[in-house]
Amino acid sequence: MLSLKIIFWVFLFIIFYAYVGYGILLFFLVRIKRLFTKKKGIYDPDYEPEVTLFVAAYNEKDYVDEKVKNSFSLEYPQEKVKQVWVTDGSDDGTPDLLKKYTDRGVEVYHEDARGGKIGAMNRGLAFVKTPIVIFSDGNTNLGHESIRRIVNMFSDPKVGCVSGEKRIYEKDSDSAAGTEGIYWKYESTLKKWDAELYSVVGAAGELFAIRTDLYKHVEKDTLLDDFIISLRVAMKGYTIQYDPEAYAIETSSANVKEELKRKIRISAGGIQSIVRMSPLLNIFKYGTLSFQYISHRVLRWTLAPLGLLIILLCNLFITVQEGFFNFESIFTWLMWGQVIFYAAALLGWFFENRQIKVKILFIPYYFFIMNLSVYLGFKRYMKGNQSVKWERAQRAK
Repeated sequence: MLSLKIIFWVFLFIIFYAYVGYGILLFFLVRIKRLFTKKKGIYDPDYEPEVTLFVAAYNEKDYVDEKVKNSFSLEYPQEKVKQVWVTDGSDDGTPDLLKKYTDRGVEVYHEDARGGKIGAMNRGLAFVKTPIVIFSDGNTNLGHESIRRIVNMFSDPKVGCVSGEKRIYEKDSDSAAGTEGIYWKYESTLKKWDAELYSVVGAAGELFAIRTDLYKHVEKDTLLDDFIISLRVAMKGYTIQYDPEAYAIETSSANVKEELKRKIRISAGGIQSIVRMSPLLNIFKYGTLSFQYISHRVLRWTLAPLGLLIILLCNLFITVQEGFFNFESIFTWLMWGQVIFYAAALLGWFFENRQIKVKILFIPYYFFIMNLSVYLGFKRYMKGNQSVKWERAQRAK
């Protein structure tokens, strides 16, 4: 019993730290740092190098016109903004739609063969001639000042990558998948503090930029291209900075089934990334970057989801021994707390399937789905059957 209780408390701490505790610690570390260092202000506003907006697109005909028009409307000298689209494998007319913009400087590179997003990126970077390349998805719109704000951060030579913010359109009609927006707001706060402490640990593929000469071809089976590319830049001694006012916005997944599909891919890619970038676990070599990487990413893809199952089983066994109604024991209270949480998640699933909107239940349901995806993603990774090709989740209308 003592061993079970020790295991329970260890894993409960890991779960708390991974999802809440690290944020609390980060809050205090950032404020301590502010006591000894002056917070950086606005970067050089006169820094205006040429940039390339790079989009690896697969079958995006429904978004092409809006995306291109949005790109032309961004606040930055238009003669200094190049647009490169790589549309490998698209068979819905996306390349033909884009060609009507070639007289305005949009470059379109297409191959019939479909090699996945990372294949398109590896091939397409050969056509980028500017010192900074900004990656964005074809189905997202960028905030008006996004290029300006991203580029200004590169005026600091220590910055090798800049991540923008992913935003989700929120509507009253959103399903449980709309809870994604709440999750990204929390993530945005953590990223701001990560950047202020030292570096963000991974960029969002919807909008991020790097110094072009830092790009190295990524293995063709890579699932999380944005994560691998950005962290490899950081491993070279540069920092990844973050500006929430440089943002890409899109709708949430159409439903939880579609969100789960996306999360499973991310989880499989997360496990792959941990294995592929194992040197980054060496805190003696990478210091603060390793600490942030383990705290913010690695635990969420490994010990925290595992811990949820372990504390449930340990708690159940302990409560069977001590009694389900022995409310003098803290383990009884914790057991009933878990029962209520998973019951709320189950109710969230029930109401979701019947299109009944009870948003308070969407939070435990989304949290459960997020952690379930790690188990399913790990299974896919071990079986090696997660395709590198796009598996776009359907988005809400």
